[in-house]
Amino acid sequence: MTGAGTLTAVVLNAAEGPTQAELFEHVLNDPLLGSSIYVNIALAGLSLLLFAFLARGLTDPRAKLIVVSTMAVSAVSVASYTGLASGLTIGVVEMPSGHALAGATTDLAGGGGTYDGTISLWGRYLTWAFSTPFILLALGLIAGSNLTKIVTAIIFDVGIMITGLAAALTTSSYLMRWAWYGISCTFFLVVVYILLVEWPEDAKRAGTEDIFNTLKILTVVLWFGYTVWWAIGNEGLALIENVGITSWGYSAFDIVAKYGFSLLVIRYVLNNVETISAGEEYGITGDGVPADD
Repeated sequence: MTGAGTLTAVVLNAAEGPTQAELFEHVLNDPLLGSSIYVNIALAGLSLLLFAFLARGLTDPRAKLIVVSTMAVSAVSVASYTGLASGLTIGVVEMPSGHALAGATTDLAGGGGTYDGTISLWGRYLTWAFSTPFILLALGLIAGSNLTKIVTAIIFDVGIMITGLAAALTTSSYLMRWAWYGISCTFFLVVVYILLVEWPEDAKRAGTEDIFNTLKILTVVLWFGYTVWWAIGNEGLALIENVGITSWGYSAFDIVAKYGFSLLVIRYVLNNVETISAGEEYGITGDGVPADD
């Protein structure tokens, strides 16, 4: 009986929340929030077409894998931002006691109702969970790293995003939100260690040190930016309460960390195919047979 009552309560609570149609209209009619989403859909789509055009003549398998990895970042972004725009991956979350927005209400634009809680763009965490592993795959391949290091970076990266999602959606305890955030930051430090300590040495041996150093700095600085932005945005300390401003902050990071990053990678690959493909230990793609010792 208790289980049935709990299930009924969950269903009733879900029914009391905004519908996808209301959330879709809210995004459509909120200029700040909507533009942060629609601009990224357009940029991700255009980037995907541009990258496909630039790499159309590429034949080397390893170079093509790096390019496809960066293109996947834009492809995932098109799908995930469309999920946000449609209202599919957005919700209204009631913050726990102790949070700056506890007890806040949200008036949905476009004729929607008023609901307890604040808008949560929780679909962004799905975006990052599926897109950032491709960024790390491209970086690992450029560095000439081994499979173990690449997989390790990707596993902890996915852990960052999943625990970040847990932090964003935890409503039972304000302390637990920050506990999830702390776990996420710990996973992030593992990835930072690989980017700043392990892979630079690999890149030096591979002859890709210059471009890798540029990409690692870009990635680490921007990913730290995401982390700080969460802490001060409406999901963390709410020093920035406005959902549209918070969303635009993430979108601005995405524009540079995804599309800008990908363009740098593809331009380098196209101009340095021999370097990317060289080396018996990490990526030789030629047909030649190694000489006997």
